[in-house]
Amino acid sequence: HGRRHAGAIVPHVTVMVGTLVLWVAFLVTGVVAFAWATLVGFMIAIPFGETAMVRRSRRLRGITKPSAADYGGAIVDVFRGRMPPAVTFHAVFSAAVFFPCLGVCIGATVAAR
Repeated sequence: HGRRHAGAIVPHVTVMVGTLVLWVAFLVTGVVAFAWATLVGFMIAIPFGETAMVRRSRRLRGITKPSAADYGGAIVDVFRGRMPPAVTFHAVFSAAVFFPCLGVCIGATVAAR
């Protein structure tokens, strides 16, 4: 599947690796800007991953005419177990990382003032 979705996966992985570097920089230095840069990296990278997930969902459901509603269908596929376990874990894990990161960004910003 990698070649089929390389246009979405390569930037997703590349930016995510960069966000990991930024997060480690935040943990090591405590500089709040690194935490916020990590969050921005997530906001750039996550849509690429979601694009690949939606494409996979369309393929599973035999959809040949894409529409905006396909994102909701992909989420349903994730929670109904239609996606491979690794995709399901990744989809759920991304939310479990993004929102706590947002909380840390806000908390660290407030604490720094």
